[in-house]
Amino acid sequence: MSEERSDLKVSLDQEEEEVTEAVCVESHLKDGEMMEVEVGQHNVLLVRCDGVYSAISNQCTHYGAALSKGVLSGHRVRCPWHGSCFNVKTGDVEEYPGIDCLPCHKVKIENSKVYVSVKRKIQGQPKRLKWMGERDEGVIQTVMLLGGGAASLICAETLRQENYGGRIIMVSRDDLLPYDKTRLSKVMNAESDSLLMRRMEFFHRYDIEVWLKKEALSIDTNKKTVTFDDGLIQSYDQILIATGCRAKCLDCPGADLDNVFMLETPEDARSIHYACIGCRTVIVGTSFVGMEVAGYMIDMASSITIIGATELPYQGTLGREIGKLTMTMLEERGVVFHMNDAIAEVRGENRRVKAVKLRSGTILEADVLIVGIGVNPNSEFLKRSPIRMDSKNYVIVDKYMRTNIRDVYCAGDLTSFPLKIAKGQRVNIGHWQVAQAHGRIAAFSMLHREVELNTVPFYWTVLLGRTIRYAGYGEGYTEMVLKGKFENMKFLALYLKHDEVVAAAGLNVEPAVSVVAERLAEGRMITKAEAKSDDLSWLKIEPL
Repeated sequence: MSEERSDLKVSLDQEEEEVTEAVCVESHLKDGEMMEVEVGQHNVLLVRCDGVYSAISNQCTHYGAALSKGVLSGHRVRCPWHGSCFNVKTGDVEEYPGIDCLPCHKVKIENSKVYVSVKRKIQGQPKRLKWMGERDEGVIQTVMLLGGGAASLICAETLRQENYGGRIIMVSRDDLLPYDKTRLSKVMNAESDSLLMRRMEFFHRYDIEVWLKKEALSIDTNKKTVTFDDGLIQSYDQILIATGCRAKCLDCPGADLDNVFMLETPEDARSIHYACIGCRTVIVGTSFVGMEVAGYMIDMASSITIIGATELPYQGTLGREIGKLTMTMLEERGVVFHMNDAIAEVRGENRRVKAVKLRSGTILEADVLIVGIGVNPNSEFLKRSPIRMDSKNYVIVDKYMRTNIRDVYCAGDLTSFPLKIAKGQRVNIGHWQVAQAHGRIAAFSMLHREVELNTVPFYWTVLLGRTIRYAGYGEGYTEMVLKGKFENMKFLALYLKHDEVVAAAGLNVEPAVSVVAERLAEGRMITKAEAKSDDLSWLKIEPL
């Protein structure tokens, strides 16, 4: 046994509430350094910051990535997989998609050795729910949250974490509690229950009312009321509009046949999963949904054909090079692409798809058609209100998620908002983590605390078991600098605009994309010279 392991000590009280272990000598870490250590059976992240040691759980609360392989910047550590950030002093989550906090562990220094104590009851449970208040019957205000997605959930949680005691009503047209929509195209046969972000006990415990299968028909911002499809008229004091978007339908003959699918809910995902088994599957759309569904079904469908409106997949987001790579990955597994084309007609028998005719004249036999051609905002019920929307019917908000109407806020996919890392350019970004960040900022605004939105969009796509991660906002980029080689399935693409990095995408180069995300979040410019340099040490990766 090593000298350090021999310093294992167990607390002396009868119940042995803690296990304490010497993990290193005091001089082992310098300021701004971190490492993974084991205390008992618990995986711990040890950090030295401002000359002081602290310890938190090492597993990200999102999908369990080792934070020791992430990025430490100041008082926070960023996950290498999906960009969640945690305060290393408190364990609190500071950036999504993770929603739970991390347990903190006691650290003490004796005889130049660093000791970490872990409570036995949390071993194997590397998550912590942040303190939340409850309803105070003496507070008569009501916050209404329209939409049952990530933005509304985080808004509700933030309000309770900040000890808001008023009534909170979350209204969803779905029949499910808030769930992880990012998994719908990745684990398509998942049971709905396994996707839930919080269970009903949580909402009961913290007095958050949830109304399911109820849809808003109109809003009266003068009377501060919302009228619902069942005739109910509910008043509010403050309201968050987070009704999101819905999938665009095909606009052609036969689009309404029975085995034409769109992916919006867990039920849709399961229907697609079972409908495609052993069948000729045609997918229209080459963005994230279409490509992920194709990758998922590759060993189940008898054939897969993808129809794309552009020359290459992901052309407007990840760029031509990564588009070509992903296309090749699927082609090598038998997927057939028809690009620069579109569906002109869906042909069927007995209400079921039998073939699709393309604008080019090509006819493809099909048993199942999956449509993933974009989204439309769920904002029709706002059209007779004075809430300002843009030309595409997205709701316009400021950096505090405020609309032009007092006490009306908007968050998530429905918003057109100023993105700080894009110099305040107004954008619409339909990503999970962005919606969560919006919900938090909206909650602070409802509490009359002006906390400015400063999030770096971070998303990921999974194809054939490989995860491409993306951070930043690269729309309109003028140059791409490549580290590594696409064909080696190990690369980092840096997107530049006006000679500075505005986004990054990577495959098998963790934590490089998180490094870029953290630099962008800090407002520290990544220059063209830095991007082109052969020195990759700033990216915390080995030469590619």
